[in-house]
Amino acid sequence: MSASIRRERPGVGVGVFVTSPDYPHCVLVGVRKGPSPGSELYALPGGHLEFGESWEECGKRETLEETGLQLKNVHYATVVNGVVKEDNYHYVTLFVKGEIDTAVRKEPINREPDKCEGWIWCNWNEFPPVEKLFCPLRVVREQGYYPFTSPHSFKNGS
Repeated sequence: MSASIRRERPGVGVGVFVTSPDYPHCVLVGVRKGPSPGSELYALPGGHLEFGESWEECGKRETLEETGLQLKNVHYATVVNGVVKEDNYHYVTLFVKGEIDTAVRKEPINREPDKCEGWIWCNWNEFPPVEKLFCPLRVVREQGYYPFTSPHSFKNGS
């Protein structure tokens, strides 16, 4: 490859399946706002992986920053490669799953109203249609991942 050709590299993001004992089979979702890719689409809490940060640390940090919720039992869930060429969007998104620490707070607050319409608990089996989901969440749904069984679970049991 010529030195004069510069190609963009994919970003690395972390998405969080936030669960609560008060909302069985639900995850926390919000509608994205602003000029960023995915505006007006449903997304999970999450963001960019920082230098030197573990996936679990990133998931805890982003969830706290965005929702005010503290997580426990955070662990790797799955990973997707999301590409939307027309939006110049390419991210490898690592998903972690964590349960809210109900001793600290039980319900989310919208700590970034300029980036999110607000947070709701959404039943995984009654989810919005895939065309209303932000790319990483759309891809994870299309791949059949199911966050309410053992790690790395897919609907077909693989």
